[in-house]
Amino acid sequence: MARTVSIGNQDFESIRRENYFYVDKTHFIKEWWECGDSVTLINRPRRFGKTLNMNMLEKFFSVEYAGREDLFQGLCIWEEEKYRALQGTYPVIMLSFAKVKETTYRNAQKKMCQIIASVYNHFSYLLDREKLNEQEKEYFRKISVDMEEYVATDAIGVLSEILFRYYGKKVIVLLDEYDTPMQEAYVNGYWEEMVSFTRSLFNATFKTNPYLERALMTGITRVSIASCEALESMFSDLNNLEVVTVTSEKYMDSFGFTEEEVFTALNEFGLSGRKEEVKEWYDGFIFGSISDIYNPWSIINYLDKGKLGLYWINTSSNSLAGYRSGAG
Repeated sequence: MARTVSIGNQDFESIRRENYFYVDKTHFIKEWWECGDSVTLINRPRRFGKTLNMNMLEKFFSVEYAGREDLFQGLCIWEEEKYRALQGTYPVIMLSFAKVKETTYRNAQKKMCQIIASVYNHFSYLLDREKLNEQEKEYFRKISVDMEEYVATDAIGVLSEILFRYYGKKVIVLLDEYDTPMQEAYVNGYWEEMVSFTRSLFNATFKTNPYLERALMTGITRVSIASCEALESMFSDLNNLEVVTVTSEKYMDSFGFTEEEVFTALNEFGLSGRKEEVKEWYDGFIFGSISDIYNPWSIINYLDKGKLGLYWINTSSNSLAGYRSGAG
C-alpha cells in the first residue's frame, strides 16, 4: 500500500513518525560529514528539499534528539555503526531567515533579531543550570528583538561558547535561506546596510568562532537581484567557506529526486506504466554532469493528485540556469 503524501511537510520527525512518503536522503549526512568542510554553502533552487534536509540534519546531530533511533532506523545512514554512534551527540543551533521579507532595513534587522532571540529562547533552560556564570546569564537577557546591532551580530558566536561550556562539544550551526534578507534588501533599497550587518554576523558566527564544529547554509540557485561581486563582498572574510552550486559535483543527488528514485515512487503508487510520460513531462534538471534530477515538489504533487501539472513553475520565483523548457 502506498504511503500518504504529506504536501509541504518540512518536518523530518513528523514524516518519519507518521510514515509519510519519504525518499531516503540520509546519505547526505555521511557525505557532508566526511567531506570535513568547516562551513558549507549549498545553493539549490526553491522546492528542492533544502529545508527538509536541514531539518533532517538537526534531528540527526542534535543532543536534544539523543536516543531517537526510531527516526533513522531503516534508512541508509543507520546501516553503519559509526553513524549510529554519532546520532544525537552535538549541540545544534538551527535558524532560518525565510521569513525576513521586510521593506525597510530597520524592520528587516528587527526580524533577524527576533529570529536570533527565538533561538536563545529555545535554549532558555541553560539559565537554570549552574554551568552558566552571571555574566553569561546577563548576556542571555540582553537578547531581544530590540537588542543593539553589535549584540545581535555576536549572538550566535556567544551562544556557541555557552553551549560548548555546557555540553563539552563544539556546535553545529545550520542556517536555512541565508539569502532571503539579501533579496529583499536589493529590491527595497537597503542593500549596503544589510550587507554590512550580515557580514558582521557571518564573520562572528562562521569565521572567528572557535566553538564551531561545522556549519551549513542554504540559499537559492541564482540570486538574480545582485551581481556575484556584491554577494562575494558579504563572504569576503569567510575564506573557510565551501560553496556548492548546481554545477558542482558535490551533493548532486542529495537535493532533488534522481530518476531511479522517481521511478521507484511511481511503482509504489501503482503508476509504473506512466514512467515515460512523467519523464517527458518533467525532462529533468541539469546538476553538474547529472541531467535527470527531478524537483521534489512536482513529483510529490503528481503522486498526490495523479495528474500532470506545472506545480514547480507555479510556486517558484527562481530564475534558473540549466532548466529546460517543459519542466514541471
